[in-house]
Amino acid sequence: MLTARDKAIIDDLTRFRCMSRDDIADLHFHGLKNPKYAANNILLRLLRDNQIQRSTSFVPYVYFGQEVSMKKNSQKVGHFLAIVSVYKEIKRLGELDMFLVEPKYGNKGLAEPDIFCIYRRTPFFIEVQKSIYSEKQMKDKMDRYLDLYNSRLIENEIWQPASVKVFPHILILSEQHYAIDSSYPFRIMQAPSFVQFLQTLKPREEQKPREEQREIKSNLKIKN
Repeated sequence: MLTARDKAIIDDLTRFRCMSRDDIADLHFHGLKNPKYAANNILLRLLRDNQIQRSTSFVPYVYFGQEVSMKKNSQKVGHFLAIVSVYKEIKRLGELDMFLVEPKYGNKGLAEPDIFCIYRRTPFFIEVQKSIYSEKQMKDKMDRYLDLYNSRLIENEIWQPASVKVFPHILILSEQHYAIDSSYPFRIMQAPSFVQFLQTLKPREEQKPREEQREIKSNLKIKN
């Protein structure tokens, strides 16, 4: 029989597509004397019971949800592990109300963010950009966000305030800084990591107006 922790691990592997042994130890065995040892024991049992999958092409090993069809040595593995790292980074900061991996909005051709999250009651689309894009590639990506903005699909999201509809800030996490047109009708920010992004904010920019914060919070279906 699966324990509550087993189910939580399986749920995370489904949500994130894949996680390393160390990621699972950090998130699900934190506080134990030897988190990695404990994680190994549980993961071996789940693997033996065909509840999860594993790739030995990476060190530490990488685990996948049972229904994930990604190739075990796919280049996408590194991308999804980077998303997990961002999740852990934000979760350590607290005040994370929602975190979705690769949410889909409307028809193909609109923006497909790596992450949607609500941190400190402020919504963000996050791009985890490990590869270097050309100027044209980045413009194409931002133009797809513009198409999403113009579609007004985001106004129907459950977390939206009732009084004023908001479009999430776009945060590009990359070591590379891109020259991006400032004329887009939404805010675009760049930083090497989420922590470094927060360090660039002025105190007044870190807080939404109190009424809007309360409305977003009250509308949330918590999923972090």
